Amino acid sequence: MTSPAQTPAAPTAPIPEAPVRAGEERSARIAVTVFPLLILAAAAFGFFVPGAAKQITPHVTTLLMLIMFGMGLTLTVPDFALVVRRPLPVLLGVVAQYGIMPLLGYGVAQLLGLSPELAAGVILVGCAPGGTASNVISYLSKADTALSVTITSISTLLAPLLTPLLTLWLAGTYMPVDGAKMAGDIVKIVLLPVLGGLVLRLLLGPWVKRILGLLPWISVLAISGVVAGVVGPSADKLVKAGGIVLLAVVLHNCLGYALGYGFSRLFRQSERTARTVAIEVGMQNSGLAAGLAGAYFSPVAALPGAVFSVWHNISGAVLAMVLRRTAERHQSY
Repeated sequence: MTSPAQTPAAPTAPIPEAPVRAGEERSARIAVTVFPLLILAAAAFGFFVPGAAKQITPHVTTLLMLIMFGMGLTLTVPDFALVVRRPLPVLLGVVAQYGIMPLLGYGVAQLLGLSPELAAGVILVGCAPGGTASNVISYLSKADTALSVTITSISTLLAPLLTPLLTLWLAGTYMPVDGAKMAGDIVKIVLLPVLGGLVLRLLLGPWVKRILGLLPWISVLAISGVVAGVVGPSADKLVKAGGIVLLAVVLHNCLGYALGYGFSRLFRQSERTARTVAIEVGMQNSGLAAGLAGAYFSPVAALPGAVFSVWHNISGAVLAMVLRRTAERHQSY
């Protein structure tokens, strides 16, 4: 998702910066309000009209590739410069992402005594890279948006290696996992589209900039399609398992925020950095997790990813409001 803070003001025109910032803020607020509603509507569509939603299911992989290509289009080389300039916060964010969430997923599955299918789905959500919606939430939270973009980008590029390995290790205790095949699919679904988008941005930067405002909306429509396509085939199972899946997702997400924050503060990082890491850890690429779970496990295993897609947008919006008010109060002292 495009980070609102990535559009720099011209150095010779400082006066219009406030209106530009106001416009960015307004767009981000619209996004963080409308996106959860659209995804919730997609989940409802899949639940109440499963026959129609099942027609989307064969296209879930294509939709995921479109999302990743859009992410690649939003990236620029300076987004990766923080790896050199501020390696420790980036390293902490990526380690927390792939250390905390997979283990949390396994712990939640054990705590709630989930069925093998649901347990594998929850764990796979934890093993997924960070979600691009975290960039908008970081911006609205007055966290470090540039750091958020870098951590999301690095965790996404590492996904073909780490997601299958962690899934094989943790979810493999519940269901068989073909780690090598999953790695190949993640390269096709994630790595190649992201790199393709990044290369296109480098070659056709001025033209790509003209459509950057549309990319978040294209992305959320694609995510909505993924959610509908995942919920449709398992709508009847959602009736039986909906309560326990929601509880697992809420625990996973909220504990991710808390432990991500605590992990960063443990290494004496600033409050702003800690907020950023908390958001990065708590918000997952759950659309990817849902698609992979449906392909490698079962439609039931895809439910945690679908529910997470709805929930983390809602919790992220609430968290942004709380953190923003806290930051503004500190600034007023």
